[in-house]
Amino acid sequence: MNEKKRMSTSLIYFFGALGGLLFGYDTGVISGAILFIQKQLHLGSWEQGWVVSAVLIGAILGSATIGPASDKFGRRKLLMLSSIIFVIGAIGSGLAHNFELLVISRIVLGVAVGGASALIPTYLSELAPAEKRGGIGTMFQLMIMSGILLAYISNYVLSDFDLGWRFMLGLAAVPAAIMFFGGVALPESPRYLVRQGDDQEALAVLKQLQSNDQQAQAELDDIKLQASMKSAGFKELFGVMSRPVLIMAMGLAIFQQVMGANTVLYYAPTIFTDVGFGVSAALMAHIGIGIFNVIVTWIAMKVMDKIDRKTMLIAGAWGMGITLMVMSIAMKFSGHSHVASYIAAFALTIYIAFFSATWGPVMWVMIGESFPLNIRGLGNSFGSVVNWTANTIVSLTFPPLLNAFGTGSLFIGYAVLSFVAIWFVRKYTIETRNQSLEQIEASLRSRAHAKGWTED
Repeated sequence: MNEKKRMSTSLIYFFGALGGLLFGYDTGVISGAILFIQKQLHLGSWEQGWVVSAVLIGAILGSATIGPASDKFGRRKLLMLSSIIFVIGAIGSGLAHNFELLVISRIVLGVAVGGASALIPTYLSELAPAEKRGGIGTMFQLMIMSGILLAYISNYVLSDFDLGWRFMLGLAAVPAAIMFFGGVALPESPRYLVRQGDDQEALAVLKQLQSNDQQAQAELDDIKLQASMKSAGFKELFGVMSRPVLIMAMGLAIFQQVMGANTVLYYAPTIFTDVGFGVSAALMAHIGIGIFNVIVTWIAMKVMDKIDRKTMLIAGAWGMGITLMVMSIAMKFSGHSHVASYIAAFALTIYIAFFSATWGPVMWVMIGESFPLNIRGLGNSFGSVVNWTANTIVSLTFPPLLNAFGTGSLFIGYAVLSFVAIWFVRKYTIETRNQSLEQIEASLRSRAHAKGWTED
């Protein structure tokens, strides 16, 4: 493959994953912006909770609708629609002059965030060659972490301005616009094109992405075989053939949240101040964690296709569980010992590193690549809905649980769930590394036939 072709392919994956940057920025920026919003709009605690959680509510709506719609209208068109929704939500949030308009705008943003979470893993998995799919899929998580880092930086830089929170929220419109114009040049998924009967265009896309024309033709033949299966709905999603993937997707989506990583990402400054850091030091430490997350996720992207998915998940759960235990014990003594405070902060950082290198990207990659073609949009949407619902529940329950049990005891509970996740991965996940999407689907079909399932 020549240099020009490599560059164009890289740009395809970059713009295909760019929605992750908006995902990360829009979910992370509110942690700093809310400090100023509540003062200027005179919000009570209940209203603050709505402003923060509105994106999560919208994300559930977006992931429930945009994913299935992509099966009908195409991945590329829905990516471009998501970017338009991002722009509207970002500008609306930045200009909102009262509580009601801000919540509505944040819900609109959430629709785009949820749609991106359901759509981008599918799109990237359908474009990427089997031997590179893990690393390319991890670009989505890398973008999320980069977006969160940008949110932390914007919170810090704009915190001294009277209307800084409006710029914090409104700046998301810039990468959203870039995503839209980049989407104009993106190819459609070859899997979707084949289902629409456009084999020639699908072959042209595959030739652009594969290393040689023979591989592209062979992949097209495999896609055509699987695409001959009729389009399906919820009956097939919950049917015998898809059940192993459905159970896996639901479990991975839930465990990714209940192990507590996003609460740490959202509330890290609070945790740092609880163990004795000053506010300024806590904000700077938050940015440091964001930089570390991006570096670790980039490393994970490079090794993703060299290590089995299940191995990464199990190692990550062990690492997260152990560091949570260390962090919890250190927090119990942090009020009387500076050493314990630093141990807690270090354990928190390593804990996030384990998440960013394993469960953060691997969950999205595996959900994006595992469902059969005729329900892939629906299946990924369902997994995304489960993930966002779990995210909402964990995020809403974290503050009261923190008040009731304290950081030390609460994180022990998350550690226990990390160890339970190891059992789930060993029992209910299937290995997908180095298999084409069509091979994964054929394996599911063979397993279902072995259990006596027959197609209508």
